[in-house]
Amino acid sequence: MLSHTLDRDVLVLTLHDDADVGGRGTLYTRISGLVEGCRPSAVVIVLDAQTALGATAGVVLRVQRLCCRLGILLSVAAASAPVRRLLEANAEACGIHLVIHARTATAVATAYTAVA
Repeated sequence: MLSHTLDRDVLVLTLHDDADVGGRGTLYTRISGLVEGCRPSAVVIVLDAQTALGATAGVVLRVQRLCCRLGILLSVAAASAPVRRLLEANAEACGIHLVIHARTATAVATAYTAVA
């Protein structure tokens, strides 16, 4: 499940469940539609608990590439250390710089500051 809020030109997307391999295309389409439709200055993707397994990590990296093309700052908040390590490893392997925070509040506050 995906929920979102837009506040002070920062789009905060919360992924409540992991995307399975078959659902990652749908998830990417929903996220990219929100990003392209809102055209915020920054996007924060919040991964609840253990939501970022392989398929979800792949979607996050695709969203990062989209945001780079659009000139939009992307940050990720993941409380789980294994999830953060997975994202870091996948981003590094793809040559993508991804800003990853352990706390949602820090990720959102940093995004607000960056676009102010």
